[in-house]
Amino acid sequence: MADLTQSSGDGPTFLQALGAGAVSGLSVDFLFFPIDTIKTRQQSAQGFWAAGGFKGVYKGVGMVGAGSAPGSATFFTTYEFLKKQLPRRFAAFKENPSLTHLVGSTGGEFMACLIRVPTEVVKSRAQISAYGKDVGTFGAAVKLMQIEGLRGFYRGFGITLARDIPFTAIQFPLYEKLKSLMSIHYLPHQRKPLPHEAALCGSMAGGFAGAISTPLDVVKTRVMLEAKSAHPNPNDPAASGSALSIPYRMRQIAQQEGVKTLFRGIVPRTTWISLGGAIFLGAYETVMKIIRKEEGEEE
Repeated sequence: MADLTQSSGDGPTFLQALGAGAVSGLSVDFLFFPIDTIKTRQQSAQGFWAAGGFKGVYKGVGMVGAGSAPGSATFFTTYEFLKKQLPRRFAAFKENPSLTHLVGSTGGEFMACLIRVPTEVVKSRAQISAYGKDVGTFGAAVKLMQIEGLRGFYRGFGITLARDIPFTAIQFPLYEKLKSLMSIHYLPHQRKPLPHEAALCGSMAGGFAGAISTPLDVVKTRVMLEAKSAHPNPNDPAASGSALSIPYRMRQIAQQEGVKTLFRGIVPRTTWISLGGAIFLGAYETVMKIIRKEEGEEE
């Protein structure tokens, strides 16, 4: 069995990616949680003010620590593993780095969603006081379990994948490409970007991906905020939390509330993801640099 603490020389080890990923995820989610709350309330069916307005913008933050650290750690360990192994095993990936980044990030996102979706559901319910203004994060989790059971924690899993995988498939190849272009055209001796330079690339890639995926985010938010109906209509496509219901839900929202509703929350979402992308990827690069320096590895 391979030693998880030894670098192969062409990428971070499992433990390095695990630690750096956990720190980067926590940094972003705690810092930008209020913006996420505002975005969630804007996208809710009852409207921003009815969902809580600007009050209690840290409501639901208890679930962040439970999901962001392990979720981000899982993403980066999977991403870095695939980024190293795919070119070694398949010629198509060796000849096309962008394809490697796309598949690697997609695999990482799928694994991360297995951890992140349950915490997202509870967090979203708490943010809009779905079970009452005095019900906090733990109370929301208990209520969700009582009403919907374990399946309720994965409500919207398919739609979350349908939102996050396209987002990640745009963000990470673009992030890696921007770093490469920066190194080739703007940095002396074509050196690798420093953490703050990588953060700029992360901000640009995240903001672009976040803006164009906003309609998917609106649908995902609506699904997660819906309580399970006591008598669901099996013939209603909207009753499904799967990715297959996305086109129907988009048409339904556009017809009933207007096309602009599909872009509700785009400003806080793009702001949050743009700034968050800078901190998320900048923190990852920074922590990775610190870990490698402490372990005596050369840059």
